[in-house]
This record gives sequence, C-alpha cells and structure tokens, in this order.
Amino acid sequence: MKASINNQFGYLPRWGVLLIDLLLCSTAFWLSVWVGSGFFHYLDLSQQIIPVGIQYLIVIAVQILACLVFHTYSGILRYSTFIDTLKVLLSNICVGMVLGLINIIMEYSVGWHPVLNTVLAIYVPTSFVLLYLLRVGVKTLSETMERSQGSPLVMIYGTQSAGVAIAKMLRSAGNTPYRPIGFIADSDERYGYDLAGLRVRELNEKLFIWMAKHNVRHVIVSPLKMKEITPAKDLQIFINHNIHILTTPYFTQWENIEDIDLQRIGRIDAIRIEDLLERQQIAINTENVRHILQKKVVLVSGAAGSIGSELVRQIQQYEPQATILLDIAESPLHDLILDLQIQFPSARFIPVIADIRNRTRMEQIFSEMRPDVVYHAAAYKHVPLMESFPNEAIQANVLGTKNMADMAVKYNVQRFVMISTDKAVNPTNIMGASKRIAEIYVQSLFRKLSATNPDCTKFITTRFGNVLGSNGSVIPYFRKQIAAGGPVTVTNPDIIRYFMTIPEACCLVMEASTLGEGGEIFVFDMGEPVKILDLARNMIRLAGYTPEKDIQIVFTGLRPGEKLYEELLNKKETTIPTAHDKIMVARVREFDFDTVSSQVDELIDTSRLSKPFMTVKKMKQLVPEYISNNSIYEQLDPQ
Repeated sequence: MKASINNQFGYLPRWGVLLIDLLLCSTAFWLSVWVGSGFFHYLDLSQQIIPVGIQYLIVIAVQILACLVFHTYSGILRYSTFIDTLKVLLSNICVGMVLGLINIIMEYSVGWHPVLNTVLAIYVPTSFVLLYLLRVGVKTLSETMERSQGSPLVMIYGTQSAGVAIAKMLRSAGNTPYRPIGFIADSDERYGYDLAGLRVRELNEKLFIWMAKHNVRHVIVSPLKMKEITPAKDLQIFINHNIHILTTPYFTQWENIEDIDLQRIGRIDAIRIEDLLERQQIAINTENVRHILQKKVVLVSGAAGSIGSELVRQIQQYEPQATILLDIAESPLHDLILDLQIQFPSARFIPVIADIRNRTRMEQIFSEMRPDVVYHAAAYKHVPLMESFPNEAIQANVLGTKNMADMAVKYNVQRFVMISTDKAVNPTNIMGASKRIAEIYVQSLFRKLSATNPDCTKFITTRFGNVLGSNGSVIPYFRKQIAAGGPVTVTNPDIIRYFMTIPEACCLVMEASTLGEGGEIFVFDMGEPVKILDLARNMIRLAGYTPEKDIQIVFTGLRPGEKLYEELLNKKETTIPTAHDKIMVARVREFDFDTVSSQVDELIDTSRLSKPFMTVKKMKQLVPEYISNNSIYEQLDPQ
C-alpha cells in the first residue's frame, strides 16, 4: 500500500508536474480576468487592444520561462519543503516583475499595455497560492495516508542541529518507517517550545506517561546527543520504560560531528549494547607513537585475533616500514590480509603462518625479518576451556611468550609489548595464572638485562579487562541467544566485569608502548564495572523484548575457574600515575630472573608430560596467590 502511495503522489515525471503547474496558472489567469471584470467595472475586455486570449499566451509564456529558470517542477510533490515553496514564490514574483516591466516600456513607447495591470496584480498572488496549495495538499494527503498504515511514532532525543536534521529527513524522505512526533530535551536544554514544527518536551516521568498514552515506543538519539551524554547511564531511563532506542548512524562513525549531512543520517538503526557501553574517544600522543613506529618493522603476534587485527590497523597510521602478521590461524589471517589490502593499499604487510610455541620457527622469523617493535597478542584466553587443558595453556601462554621474548633479546628488538589480562591479578584459573607467569618472566628478564645493558629490549606489559565484541565474548554470545528466542544464560546474578572497546584498548596499548622504559606493567582505567545480569536484561530490551516475559534468563552457575569479579591489581600492589590519565603503572613484586627462568623451564617440561595436576601444582608454586575457584584443582590449594 505504501508503495502505491509513493507512486501516486511522489514520483510524477517532471513534465507532469510542469503541466499541472501550468494548468493551475491558467486557472489563476482566467480567475483573475473574471475577478477583474466582475469587481472593477471600468474593465471592458472587449475594448482591449490586445485580446485577452493573447494576453493569456503572453502570461503563460513568461510563466513557463520562470519555471524553467527556477526549476519549480523538479521537486517531488509529496516531499515538498520550504525550498520548493521559495522557488515557486520567486518564480511568480519574477513573472510579475517581467510583465510589469514590459507594461511600463510599452506604455511609454506605444501608449498601451500588453497585459492589463489589474489582471496581473490579481494573477501573481493567485497563481502562487494555487501552486503552494498543490504541494501542501499532496504532501499532507500522502502523510495522512501513511499514518493510516500505522507508521511507528518516534521522539528525537536531542535538539541540536543533528536532531533537527533527523526530524526533517524523517518528515521528507519516503524510505523511512518512522514518523517524528516531537523532541526530548533534558535539564540542560530548553523545552516547552516548537522546533521544526514539533513540540520539545522535558525528559521526566510525565513524558513517559504521555508517550504511553500516544503509543510512542521509539526514541532516536541524535549523534550530537550521544557525544554529550554517558550512554550507559543516561539512556537507561528509556530502557527501563521499554522504549526502543534508535540511532543514525552509530555515533562512533561520525568523523566530524559538526558536519551534519542528511545522506549520512539516512539510515535508522537500533542502538547496540556496544554503543551504550562505549566511552568518550581517548586522546593519545600520536607523535610519541609515530616516533617509535615510523619506518620501523613491526611484528604483531596473534594478528588475526580481535586485539591483534585492531592493533595492525591502528599501527598503519604511523607509517611503519612493514607489518609482520604472525598467526597460526590460516583462514582468519587470509581474511585479514584481504581486508587490509583494500583499506591500506600502499602499506606493506607480511603474513606469516607460524606457531609461537615452535622456538626454531620463531628464531627463523626474527633472524630473517628483524622486527624493531613487537606487539605480542597471541594467547589462549578462554577461562573454562583452559581449565580443562592446563598443559596447552602453559605451552601457548608461557612457552610462546618465552620464545618470543628470548628472540626479541637475541635479535635486538627495541620494544616488546605484551598483552596481558586483569585475570592475571590474584588468579583463580589456569588462564589468568599462565598470563601472570608470562608477566613475571618478561619483567624479570628485563631487570636482569637492564642491570648491565641500558639499551636492551624494553619489555612492557599491558593489562585490561574484557573487550566488547571480541571473539567468543559474552555480548556476541547473548546476541545469538536472543536471536534464537532465548533463554539467555548468565552464570551468576552477581557476576560483574569490566568492559572496554577493542579500539579503545588498542589505543591505550599504543600509548603505553611509548610511556614504558621497560619492566612496567601498565593497567588501564576500565571505567565502572558492569553487572552481567543487567547487561543481559538491557540487550533483551534493546532487541525489543521484555526480560523474563518474552525471553527468559537462566542462571547456570559459575564456570570452572571463574570468579564473580575481576581485579586490575593485586591487593599488595599499588599504582602510580603516568602522563596519560587513563594509564597507570602497577608496582608489583620483583623476581630474580635466574630463579624464575629455572622454574619456568621446569613448568614447561612438566606441561609436555600431559599430567595436568603436576602442571597446575608447579603453577601454584610460581604464583602463590593463585587459588583455584570452582575447579577440580582446588584440592591443590592449602586448606
């Protein structure tokens, strides 16, 4: 039905619009003649030098010329705007001025008028009114018919230029399913007035009563508003009232938020949970990063992973000589290369399929390619899976890191940045403990080397929590469960986690790599922790469902090795600030490298025996604070 409305009112060819306009102008002319002869008795048409029929042809000829000059016929009638009205007005004014000028010239030259001034004075406003009513009438009729088809009503949160542009786009475009009914202003904005023909209402409980009364279930948040607010907190009021939140487009995609372009905001999307959790863009010292990366050979291990691939992309803005993409996963690495070649056609990428656990292969790569900077992101990261395979966790996270670190020293890498995790603090699982052992190894290695060689490889460790949208993370998992109709599984109603976006985490990694002088463990400001149960409920509401009614939430219990909350620092550790307010340095216990190296070698040898309990027992000796939780290895902990 909607398509038929568009065909009937919206897509007349230009010549069709011009013919309708000329028909209305003809009507206006003869109406003007009738009014002039009926109300102005001195007007005797039979005594005119120029017959009224010829006058009509003169007026219509000038009118056609004005229409061609101002393109009054080029607009789509049902999408008519103020600009279209202005074009019609200007064209009619020009018709009056041109014909009036012709009358003056003819009066002084031959003593008579081609077109009667009285008819002309009536014709100009009459033709404008008829042309204007045509456009307003078609637009109003089409909008009325669309309303009868049940287009959802929507409020626009934000009264700045982006919000106004969205309202205009929704009211004029024919490919959007929503009809704007008003604006929402918070306490910092004016309300109670009309903006672009729509009422601006205050954000309070009365608003939601009014919205429920008028069946308004959608709110569009303008991009400018998203930049001003804290989405996770300030949009919760809409989620709590089961209001479907929309945005256009995701505000992270606006390079210049002041550059409002109707074409760019033409897509209306449901807001994602990632947009609610995302924080303000982080500013880093790009010149410092450029200094350590420009014209350098950079190696990224785990390059095809979530963190690794984003690191690769961010590195390219600093113009490295080459980027080595090291990964064991063939298909993801192949896909990454194809994307990078399109995104960075002039950059040089060297894909390498290799296993960091293979020391001989690592030596071959380092000796041949001689990287200047290494970002070590390759690791096993899934807590429950590693709880079942501790030997593999040691092989990848400890042996792999040892191989990479040893080769970095041997082949004079300038900086080695290791990606660690908040699960390494007071670890309760295999994965976290294996990453803590890797931290200890690279830290103690740097301490030993720097004691005799100040120019040795600078080893830097970065710790952060969960990243939004990473492979296997909770958000994609919940999204799949919701799409399947539920239930959504949460391990524990009290479990909380820190979240950070992938670009944000990688941005801080880049900055930390410039701040470090070696041996530091940098921890990031992860913001406020998020309750996973609240996350699940919000995702269900954002999908348009009601938690516990449309989609059930089921508690499955903590998984092996999982704890209710993650810590960024050991209880005995403290932090000191850095030049960046989002990055701190953790003061951690120092270890003797010779002792650590011997214990790590024993641990690696034990892991090759495929005896999990022996491996975990040695891990607990290396990391005394490692106390298993909800795991079969709890029996190894002191009672």
